[in-house]
Parts: sequence; C-alpha cells; structure tokens
Amino acid sequence: MGEERGTPAEVVEVIQRTGVHGEIIQVLCKILEGPEQGRVKRRNVKGNLKKGDIIILLSTEREAKEIKA
Repeated sequence: MGEERGTPAEVVEVIQRTGVHGEIIQVLCKILEGPEQGRVKRRNVKGNLKKGDIIILLSTEREAKEIKA
C-alpha cells in the first residue's frame, strides 16, 4: 500500500533544528496508515513545518538519531 505513494504522518512535536545552516528540523511524527499505524517516530525533515502538519514519509522503517548538543 504505502510504498508507491508514501505514508502520511502527523507532526506531533518539533524537537529542534539541525544541519550546517539549520535547514533540517527534527520532529516526532505519528504514522497515520499502514502496518505501523499509531507508532511515533523521530524523523529529520527539510522545509518549514509546525505541530499538526501532515507529511508524507517515503519509508517508515528508518528513524533519525537523537541530536546531542
């Protein structure tokens, strides 16, 4: 189902910005469809977004590492 068009996920929490110029945002997102529905995962996202936005994940298996400052 999800691999052809991606899997929708809702941004639950914006954690912090990362990347050389702060262009990447680390978020917690809740998977809305598929076999991992309801699971919350940490992902790195490029672009402007806020809590409550819906993003499309091309892969739900991977999870980003926690940022340690």
